[in-house]
Amino acid sequence: MSIPRPEYPRPQMVRDAWLNLNGAWEFAIDQGRSGRDRGLVTAPLGGEILVPFCPESRLSGVGHTDFMAAVWYRRAFTLPEAWRGMRLLLHFGAVDYEAEAWVNGVSAGTHRGGFSSFTFDITDLVQPGENILTVCAEDDTRSPLQPGGKQSPWYASRGCHYTRTTGIWQTVWLEPVPQTYLARPKITPDLENGCVYLEAPVVGDAAGLTVAATATLDGDSVGQGAARVSAHGARLRLPLARVAAWAPGSPTLYDLTLTLTGPDGEIDRVGSYFGLRSLDWRGPAILLNGAPVFQRLILDQGFYPDGIFTAPSDAELRADIERSQAMGFNGARLHQKVFEERFLYWADTLGYLVWGEMASWGLDVANPAALERFQTEWLEILARDYSHPAIVGWCPFNETVAWQDREVLRQTYRLTKAIDATRPVIDASGYVHVETDVYDSHDYDQNPDTFAARHAPFADGGEPFRNHPKADAPYRGQPYFVSEYGGIWWNPGQRDAQAWGYGNRPAGADEFLARYRGLTDALLDHPRMCGFCYTQLTDVEQEVNGLYTDDRQPKFDPAVMRAITARTAKIEGGE
Repeated sequence: MSIPRPEYPRPQMVRDAWLNLNGAWEFAIDQGRSGRDRGLVTAPLGGEILVPFCPESRLSGVGHTDFMAAVWYRRAFTLPEAWRGMRLLLHFGAVDYEAEAWVNGVSAGTHRGGFSSFTFDITDLVQPGENILTVCAEDDTRSPLQPGGKQSPWYASRGCHYTRTTGIWQTVWLEPVPQTYLARPKITPDLENGCVYLEAPVVGDAAGLTVAATATLDGDSVGQGAARVSAHGARLRLPLARVAAWAPGSPTLYDLTLTLTGPDGEIDRVGSYFGLRSLDWRGPAILLNGAPVFQRLILDQGFYPDGIFTAPSDAELRADIERSQAMGFNGARLHQKVFEERFLYWADTLGYLVWGEMASWGLDVANPAALERFQTEWLEILARDYSHPAIVGWCPFNETVAWQDREVLRQTYRLTKAIDATRPVIDASGYVHVETDVYDSHDYDQNPDTFAARHAPFADGGEPFRNHPKADAPYRGQPYFVSEYGGIWWNPGQRDAQAWGYGNRPAGADEFLARYRGLTDALLDHPRMCGFCYTQLTDVEQEVNGLYTDDRQPKFDPAVMRAITARTAKIEGGE
């Protein structure tokens, strides 16, 4: 049987040696959370599941869609002989929500957070020959302490809440590393000065070691540098002999090799890549590489009918971006879900702008325990995804309520800026702003005339439309865009009561296109609008306002949609 999702899961930090643990695992549902007491840490499990697909999905082979308090996984693995003497890292792309792993009956560690990646060092737990890996994941989507995003808190899907994901939903894999090794680099581009800044953490005894960096473009060496390791890593500036900007339509990527060396030669080597681009957001436009680029974003929920949170293949991750681009969009809000690294790799490769967002729905951020969980996981996400050039902004919250503790938004905004000052941060998309680099609103008015009239005063120098003007922080000249609009309900072949979308169904395809054109033209022709985000890329279960069906069939000719979406915007110099 072939291994599902066999591709390398961490494309911005590559080593040649690794072992994919996806495939058939033993599996059990533990509704009473009594598995530890019942000896499941060391006992065989009665069922089977196909990892990395969650048990709710069809691709997992389980298809259990009711709530699951806890789930258990078990499989054997044998290490290659060539790995003897190496340290061994056990990587999880994501496990929803609280995970613990055991190797040969001994705990390897715990992790809390359903969207961030994590790693356990299991060097001291493995043995020659067969080893047994056991994983338990506990999940309570209805807990106000747990961010769930669009996972339904009800038994069934409803409105814009969809089937839940429990347990493992991204690749599980093993990696051998030296006793002292390179950790994930932090790469900061500086287009104006033709260089990148590198931070290369080192794990282990790093005394007297050096990190060397080599950048190549089209196979030619264009930059070299080295720095001694101080404390727990090295920092260096890498000037580039050839400067080529990364942008939509021209997504130039440099290859990067980092080498850790000591007195006896090379110790560790990793391959990476970076894009050279700049961002500025002094308003009214967001500038990419010094020029205004209207952000034609699509809302992407990241759900798949057969895999739920998990794409059935790497090709489908790429294809969703290409589907969006075919209709004229140059980017996406990755909405209420943290997407896997392979998606970001394809966004980097294809020149696709993305806003990173946390799955904040379901969380009571007024509870200090909930905020601690949220911010801890958000820091892990920022660290993992910082170096991707496709990410052009961060948004930790979505549609916060007017009576929420405002200092929660301010604190999380400032925490995000402390980690990443190179990108704009929206404190909370739509509804209520407290402190933000970009001002946005959500507007699902289905009438193009009243929609345009609502935003007209801002075009003439007045105040922008705000969802909660009495609760919002004053507008201070930031770039502004409508980060959710449209959502036009269109499913002419379905008339059951479960279907859901915004407004009234258009009477026919011509009416849909007229409405889409009218709403979109109002934003493209607005002189102070820096972008838009249309809801949404695909249908998701009962939500039928996608431009594609849930099985990725276009509802309209992509060329017709592209002609509407991709024309030059006023802020880009359009007429």
